[in-house]
Amino acid sequence: MTFEQGVFYSLAGITVFSAVMMLLQRNPVNSALFLILNFFCLGGLYLTLNAQFIALVHIIVYAGAIMVLFLFVIMLLNLGDDKRLAEHLGLRMYLGIAFSVGLMIELLYIFGFNTPSSYTQLSPASVEMGTVEYVGKVLFTKFLFPFEITSFLLLAAIIGAVLLAKKKLVQ
Repeated sequence: MTFEQGVFYSLAGITVFSAVMMLLQRNPVNSALFLILNFFCLGGLYLTLNAQFIALVHIIVYAGAIMVLFLFVIMLLNLGDDKRLAEHLGLRMYLGIAFSVGLMIELLYIFGFNTPSSYTQLSPASVEMGTVEYVGKVLFTKFLFPFEITSFLLLAAIIGAVLLAKKKLVQ
């Protein structure tokens, strides 16, 4: 086992552990913290796959922005009454358990019957493709027109939002 494989498997184990702990927590804040740990481990998994840009964007967007929103919503909800949060075994719970067992059987089949020689190797150019420089170069050469159209659409949306907000303030 190489060093990269060791890092990959340890990050994968921590990712699975944090996902399971996120689901098992009774306190929503602790659950959100385990989700943040899961996001950081997923970013590390992207790094092991030579996708530096996706790893950084994943950590900035999900662990940074979206989790802050989740924590604000959790704290604003004031979930003090634990009786209202109690789950009752119903049809949804049994369907969820059945789908989970089916997924575990599929994963065991996939990992149990594939030989290591059947895995595809990464391209040597994949190291370069995951960098921020490569994404920027492709974005501003090959995809320049869609990039500019997207910027004009976002500008129009911002102007529309400002005009709508201004109308409500004047009335």
